[in-house]
Formats: sequence, C-alpha cells, structure tokens
Amino acid sequence: MSEQSAKPYLVRALYEWCVEQGYTPYLAVRVNSKTRVPVDYVKDGEIVLNVSPLATHKLTMDNEWTLFNARFNGSTQEIAVPFSAVIGIFAKETGYGMAFQPEPESEAVALNEAPVASAPSLAAIPSAAASPSAEHASSSAANQNKPKPTLTVVK
Repeated sequence: MSEQSAKPYLVRALYEWCVEQGYTPYLAVRVNSKTRVPVDYVKDGEIVLNVSPLATHKLTMDNEWTLFNARFNGSTQEIAVPFSAVIGIFAKETGYGMAFQPEPESEAVALNEAPVASAPSLAAIPSAAASPSAEHASSSAANQNKPKPTLTVVK
C-alpha cells in the first residue's frame, strides 16, 4: 500500500488560511497532458491560477484533483489540475505560501496516458483527441531529454 501524498492536505490548508485572512490564493501549476487550463495563459509550461472564491465557481479539491470553473477573457472554462502538477500555492498580497518539488516522473507518465476518468471534464474527451499526433510523437521521441507539455482544449 503506497502512502498518500501530503500535498493535497497542505494546499487545502493554505487555501483555507488565505481565504480566512482575506487574501487571494494563487495556485502555481506545471502544465502537462493531464492538466486542463487555457492554453493562451500558459508561459514556459506553467500557469498561475487565481483560486479565490470570487474567481472560481464549483471549486473542489479532493486528494487527486483541483476542479473548478473560471472566466478567462469573458469565456467560462472548466479547469482540471491534478495535484501531481501543483508546484505551489501562495497569497497574492503577501507572497506567503508553499512551493513543492515538481514531480517529473508523473509528468513523463502523463504524456503517455489517456485522460483520467475521475475528472468530470476529462471524461468527455475521446482518448485519440488527448494523445499527441504521430508527427508530434516522432519529434518528441527525438527530444527525449526535454519533452514539451501538450494540452487539449475542451469546449
């Protein structure tokens, strides 16, 4: 039996602390094939998300995923972030928070896996749409040392 990661518990605790103190909680995420975020806002394979109650709708944080709806450029998007992709949580106003070591093994595995059915927004995506194209797969096979994150836009 593998030990459950403490990361989801720590993220939820810091999230609650931020909200109770009147701060804006931000989640830093390393984007991989499992994350569902707006591609236009990803920089250098990472995105920082405002997860405050005013910025999100239907926010849930279980032990595997952070799921919520948010508006980006006037359009509502479903956001799905596995905790393995979370690299930090902090208060916007003070910078106080916690950083986590990136999990490269989960990222490498994620590039070869189909979406996980436990995330509601991922269940509607056919596995062929989530896998990299043959052209992309051959180019990333040539560059094994530094695979690039891929995203599938969910509409």
